[in-house]
Amino acid sequence: MKRFGYARDPLCVAACACYAGNRWLLPAAIKGVFLRGYFSDTLLIPAALPLILWLQRKFGLRTGDGRPHWSEIWTHVIVWSVAAEVVAPHFFSRATGDVWDVAAYAGGALLSGLFWQFA
Repeated sequence: MKRFGYARDPLCVAACACYAGNRWLLPAAIKGVFLRGYFSDTLLIPAALPLILWLQRKFGLRTGDGRPHWSEIWTHVIVWSVAAEVVAPHFFSRATGDVWDVAAYAGGALLSGLFWQFA
């Protein structure tokens, strides 16, 4: 089995670069609703999951270095969705729960999972 690259994974690198470009390089004037509100959410799993899996590997919570399994991907989608869209609005005044954010997390997770399984 080929080792997973974690932070060196091409999808992780691309997702982090896209996030940085969308956040700091694209002017707000040219951003539509998707780029302003949901694009970063679609990048959550491809950008953050490899780093979280690396931490889990270092702490002994993940036993192998293989590509992410579907169960790992969807578990993190559920955890992030509950944390960001259900719990966070109760603690942070600027946070709002949005079902479309969850849809964006799931869409990014599905595309990431397909990439990791078939690349």
